[in-house]
Amino acid sequence: MRKLVTICAVTAALTAMPAIADTVKIGYMTTLSGGAGIIGKQMQNAVNLAMQHKGGKLGGMDAEIIYADDQRKPDIAKQLANRLLKSDRVDIVAGVIWSNLLMAIHKPVTRAGNLLISSNAGPSPIAGDQCHENFFSMSWQNDQTPEAMGKHMQDAGIKSVYLMAPNYQAGKDMLAGVKRYYKGNVVGEVYTKLGQSDFQAELSALRAAKPETTMIFQPGGMGINFVKQWKQAGMDQVSKLYTVFSVDGVSLPALKDSALGILGTQTWSPDLDNPINKKFVADYKAQFGGYPSFYAAQAYDTILAIDYAITKSGSKDTAKMRAALASGDIPTTRGNLKMNTNHFPIQNIYLRETVKDADGVVTTKVIGTVFNNHADSYAVNCKF
Repeated sequence: MRKLVTICAVTAALTAMPAIADTVKIGYMTTLSGGAGIIGKQMQNAVNLAMQHKGGKLGGMDAEIIYADDQRKPDIAKQLANRLLKSDRVDIVAGVIWSNLLMAIHKPVTRAGNLLISSNAGPSPIAGDQCHENFFSMSWQNDQTPEAMGKHMQDAGIKSVYLMAPNYQAGKDMLAGVKRYYKGNVVGEVYTKLGQSDFQAELSALRAAKPETTMIFQPGGMGINFVKQWKQAGMDQVSKLYTVFSVDGVSLPALKDSALGILGTQTWSPDLDNPINKKFVADYKAQFGGYPSFYAAQAYDTILAIDYAITKSGSKDTAKMRAALASGDIPTTRGNLKMNTNHFPIQNIYLRETVKDADGVVTTKVIGTVFNNHADSYAVNCKF
């Protein structure tokens, strides 16, 4: 009888093994609390929508998403990455809004042998000499989008610009990107506190400098506060405002008409004319009552990329999924994405204007293409 019980137990364990092996676990890290939670919520919504569209399976495997709130704190992000890898035993870590947080978890995750897929952050060090074969970006390298803004301003013949961004890795990358293509007069380069809400001192300095244009990177709530204070101070009479990652689906519901006419550059727009994007935008609006942001689009694309990697490789093995993603041709809301040698996308970057749609809702539309198939500037330094 004792031997029979043992055999039954072993048989039950063996029977259960295929179900475990056929489940892919994804640890999705984003910011779900505090002022930046507005961004993380859009990303979570988009991940859930992608899973609905995929019927709860990725590459034919049952899939489990484990959300982790990093609270926009690097030390918390490192703790969560450790928990996801060791306790939750996830196959893939994905998400991450902030570059300083991605820098904090990059080595622990990639060196553990897991794939790390960024839905947003794209700091320059991990695109260059600190790159790793287990890292992929489903967004952009930080410099790329502001490079397009720099090129647009240069081509438009703008004589002077005042630059402003938060003082962290992404902010430094963004302004470096602008200056790589803009060769006019940079009359000011100001780094604000990450999470800053009051910009009165910066606006006073801007008014005194009287630049022809002002280009800001102030994501999420920072962008909302900056643009509102800009308008209240009558700064449109002093300088023309351009933005990257500041006027979008996150900030527009709060900014509304005050954002009309503001130009920005982006790799994605809700009006991109392809079947995946049309379905994503329509279903997101239907479920969540408003336009998705680029954060949401990139989170959605992250799930599509994982589905593609498993489907193409027939496995959740890291090396096989890595090879599938590196080959490119990944279906996304931006079309089929190519991958650079450092595993960052090669993609179009568009000039967008804030407008009202046919229903009077404030959104953005593409008014031009600044770059076609644009690669980042750091891939030459990446050696796997």
